[in-house]
Amino acid sequence: MPTLTVLLVILLPLCTTLIAALSDQPISRSRTKLGAWPIGVACFGAIITLMIVAVQGPIVIRFYDHTAGLSLPLPLGFYIDRLSAVMMVLISAIGTVIYVYSIDYMSQEPYEGRYLATLGGAVVVLLCMVSSSNLLMLFVFWQILSYLLYLLIHNHPHAVTLESAFRTFNVLRVGDIAFLAGIVLAYQLFGTLEFPDLFEAAARSTATVQVIPGIDMNGSTAVTLLLLIGGMSKSAQFPFHVWLPRYLYAPTPVTALLHAGIINAAGFLINRLAPLFGLSSTTLHVAFIIGTLTAILGASMMLAQNDIKNMLGFSTIGQMGYMMMECGLGAFSLAVFHLIAHGLFKATVFLNCGNVIAKARQEPHFPHPEYEPEADGHSNLTWFTGFVTTLLIPLIILLVTHGVLRIPLLESQGTVIFLFFIWITSSQAILTLMRLRQIASWKVSASMLATLLFIVFIYLFAVESFTAFLYPNPNDVAAYFKAADLPDWLFDLLILGATTLTAFGWTYLYMKAHGLSMPIPRWIDSVRIQFYTLFLNRLFLDEALRRVGRAQLFLLQRWGRRA
Repeated sequence: MPTLTVLLVILLPLCTTLIAALSDQPISRSRTKLGAWPIGVACFGAIITLMIVAVQGPIVIRFYDHTAGLSLPLPLGFYIDRLSAVMMVLISAIGTVIYVYSIDYMSQEPYEGRYLATLGGAVVVLLCMVSSSNLLMLFVFWQILSYLLYLLIHNHPHAVTLESAFRTFNVLRVGDIAFLAGIVLAYQLFGTLEFPDLFEAAARSTATVQVIPGIDMNGSTAVTLLLLIGGMSKSAQFPFHVWLPRYLYAPTPVTALLHAGIINAAGFLINRLAPLFGLSSTTLHVAFIIGTLTAILGASMMLAQNDIKNMLGFSTIGQMGYMMMECGLGAFSLAVFHLIAHGLFKATVFLNCGNVIAKARQEPHFPHPEYEPEADGHSNLTWFTGFVTTLLIPLIILLVTHGVLRIPLLESQGTVIFLFFIWITSSQAILTLMRLRQIASWKVSASMLATLLFIVFIYLFAVESFTAFLYPNPNDVAAYFKAADLPDWLFDLLILGATTLTAFGWTYLYMKAHGLSMPIPRWIDSVRIQFYTLFLNRLFLDEALRRVGRAQLFLLQRWGRRA
């Protein structure tokens, strides 16, 4: 029964592809509605699979003898544990919503049938990827997904759209080469690509890889660094992020699927290979650095954009950097929680964005500017409540638990990381409430406190329940945090620096919202303008890549003439 359920979940969306692909063009509305049922039933089956896995343990389906070596060109098999089951529910649920939305949104569009067929195929490929039983099979579906991204961009007659499809394909190839090299190296060092066997072999192995003459690298570190590069390209980490903004020429439902599911690939990959990544502190530190840089640059470029889809695209880049930071800090379960929350949120936002764009095309003056003047002055009650809930209480918790009491349970960096994320998230939400309505009202203050308690509860749920669900062995969780530990002085410096900058930013925004001024040196204004220009133009990387492409084309043409 579990085996049949899993196979139905994976194969049912393929019926959607067949219904759309074998239909006459233009596809009838009844057939488009019929194509939604297989994905919806697959979502129901994925929920049942999650319940079975949670109670009975992982489901293993193999169509080959893995003990005899990888004798088949593609060792096809499925390994569904709790992580895979959660991802299957997320993918099928979002896929169902996006398909149903696309029925009206893409109605009467040219090649509508091809689009719907490709959308169903993308769901199948994603389901196969997250349920793969070995690294080679995962890589094959990882590759197929890249080809489907080229097809899903849909509007190929448009020159700029076609160019962005080629750029996406080429950038992803760079990361995929590193991914494939990591797979080859893993098989050479550990002798297997089956996930449970691979983790055991890597834990026992003492193999090293010679990077350059005289310098050796631990085998697990070399493998995970190569795999990390593959994940960075698919999840738009700096400097591979350049493909994502250009891909926004795709239809809005496609960008919703991309930003809600496909771009989370790195978070899933690292969690899928968590026992392997947990063996390398170096790789986790690199992931933390890359994630931090991506989060800062993505958020900064988002603030400088003036187009709704570009803003959402760069927001996703920043969130993916946030997710990579969590992985680099050893908070793997928090990264999955973030992945799910961001996927559901961003799918909703992008689909609503499609409604706004469609309405704006029909009515040029939409959205109507509605100016509402802010209340004069500021509320002492609101300000005091916000100050206490966003700065004073969290800082006291951090200082007391980490610096004063030295409670053994709270001495790990991992726990402080969770507390810090709770503080940052709740403070941002509360600051938004403060800026919405500057009035002296106990209702606003009560909303702030309720927001703080709600977010604390959600994060504690992620820490306790979600971590225990995905990683039942607490020793594994402790080992991941230990592997990701930074030097104490550096960790404390990062916390202090982030706290200072965040508090300064809140103070500046609050004073600006109330007509107050803060003395700022002139050179800071000059630097701010330069940074704004830099972020508005996306670090000028698009122009640099365009010139590199033209230079390559010129060299190829010149070489061809000589030949």
